Amino acid sequence: MKWTTRLLFAAGLFTASYGLQSCGEPAQAAPTAPVINQESAPKGDDFSYAYGMLLGSNLKAMGMEYSDVEVIELLAGLRAAMDADEKPLMDQAAAQQLVNKTFQEMQAKAGEANLKKGQDFLAKNAKRSKVKVTESGLQYEVLKEGVGGKPSINNKVKVHYHGTLIDGTVFDSSVDRGKPISFPLGNVIRGWQEGLQLMPVGAKYKLYIPADLGYGQRAAGKIPANSALIFEVELLAIE
Repeated sequence: MKWTTRLLFAAGLFTASYGLQSCGEPAQAAPTAPVINQESAPKGDDFSYAYGMLLGSNLKAMGMEYSDVEVIELLAGLRAAMDADEKPLMDQAAAQQLVNKTFQEMQAKAGEANLKKGQDFLAKNAKRSKVKVTESGLQYEVLKEGVGGKPSINNKVKVHYHGTLIDGTVFDSSVDRGKPISFPLGNVIRGWQEGLQLMPVGAKYKLYIPADLGYGQRAAGKIPANSALIFEVELLAIE
């Protein structure tokens, strides 16, 4: 994607990069700056290079590539924002609006791609003999049978789980933390609500959750918008 001339108005850039985290929940914490001894703090060229690295890291974290940014215009925006003698080509409000609009368009495009990848994965996965598909589109695989009762939507349950994206990226895992969690079943995503009500206590299922039964168009922490999700869930107890 080529950016429109003078798109990046520097005064609003960091605000935009961190502010966009509110589009998804929970937002990941921004990296904290290291504490620097002021007497030995870098100056001049060192500081400029370091600040440029931080700026580049933030842009990369938002899914941008070097080719997406018109560096000359980026520098022009920086100069206009910092030089009292130079009049910017737009005010900060207009710059912020333009940057936010562009990032929203990028996120929407990425979401469409994620949705297609998830649909393709689930269509192929549904053909596996061990996978069962419900009317809603939820897919599940029984890894271990259980012998206890099944929870209802009004129950509180205790589970161990391991969650990944379809590419294997782990986004959350009580198993890795070594501590199961308890929660009201009615308070979680629809894929979990439906899947856990199929499970007897003691069972372990692998749930393949379409985006519309997960977080949908919302990004959530390490989960991009419109992502299909995979969970290995063990139902330990109904509380």
